[in-house]
Amino acid sequence: MNAKVYVTLKPGVLDPQGKAIHGSIELLGFAGIADVRQGKYFELTLEGVTSSEEARATVERLADEVLANPVIENYRVEIEG
Repeated sequence: MNAKVYVTLKPGVLDPQGKAIHGSIELLGFAGIADVRQGKYFELTLEGVTSSEEARATVERLADEVLANPVIENYRVEIEG
């Protein structure tokens, strides 16, 4: 079974890396980009899980405790297979 985890900064949290990327985009001549927010993406391959519910519970716990900082970040989990 596979899982995808998307981690993004919560609204209102400053994103200096996103601002730097936005500045570079403008310097390269791209127009119409109002803002850039960066995040993290993880792909996980799970073994030994018997159901989507078990996989989701495991991955959500991993995201909450390891992959994301719940104080300043949100995460979204997708289970495949």
